[in-house]
Amino acid sequence: MDIRYSCNQKDFKRYTTEETRNEFLITGLYKADEVVAVYSHVDRMVTLGCMPVNETVSIDKGIDVWANFGTTYFLERREVGIFNIGGAGKISVDGKEYKLGYKDCLYITKGAKEVLFSSDDAQKPAKFYMVSAPAHCSYETRLITIDEAAKKPLGAMETSNKRVINQFIHPDVLPTCQLSMGMTCLEPGSVWNTMPAHTHERRMEIYTYFEIPENNVVFHMMGEGKETRHIVMQNEEAVISPSWSIHSGAGTSNYTFIWAMGGENQAFDDMDTIPTTELR
Repeated sequence: MDIRYSCNQKDFKRYTTEETRNEFLITGLYKADEVVAVYSHVDRMVTLGCMPVNETVSIDKGIDVWANFGTTYFLERREVGIFNIGGAGKISVDGKEYKLGYKDCLYITKGAKEVLFSSDDAQKPAKFYMVSAPAHCSYETRLITIDEAAKKPLGAMETSNKRVINQFIHPDVLPTCQLSMGMTCLEPGSVWNTMPAHTHERRMEIYTYFEIPENNVVFHMMGEGKETRHIVMQNEEAVISPSWSIHSGAGTSNYTFIWAMGGENQAFDDMDTIPTTELR
């Protein structure tokens, strides 16, 4: 497991491009029949990827659960949200099977002992993108399809940010301990996300960008509002955003991204907005 320690905003001002990428960028999440995991000490969030091809893969494959979490199984004191951004697949949770199509989501509550991933077609494997947060109570494991997500159209073509926010793991959809996740889809001709920019003093956030066309990228903006930096991101990469950092981006084409939040609360509008003209 790749472990990332917390970075403060004062030190971040002096980071090089390489240091910034090494600290916050997550790449190579989808390897055949493996689980790739990145543990961030920012709110102790874990980002994972699993692409089952020829095997049924356990969520803790290759992870020393006791060494990394001090527990006997991965979700003993954690909850997890899982999106499928690949071919059709299945997730078995303590013997109960859930079928996930493209852009479907499964929330698994604290206490699930066995979580297994498989693909319907090895030629078009599922790609399970996951974010896990610490949890102190259990709710209900639930499948939320893309059609069942709460949809909020926002933005306009005139400002290049016409998009739909799909809320999946969200208080308006289902109860969780602290994890919130959703998916924002930008329409053709729109490239900006999360503007005006904001920070969450009480929460951190993780983005993963996908549906980025070949030979295109997203410039992900981060840092304090008066000290912004960027990371050039490619398809199916993720990025960690501490509470002191903005998290917005502009692509060379439209794209889709999944956001995940954890921290003190789940209020979607608990944010400290920074006027665009005041960014530096």
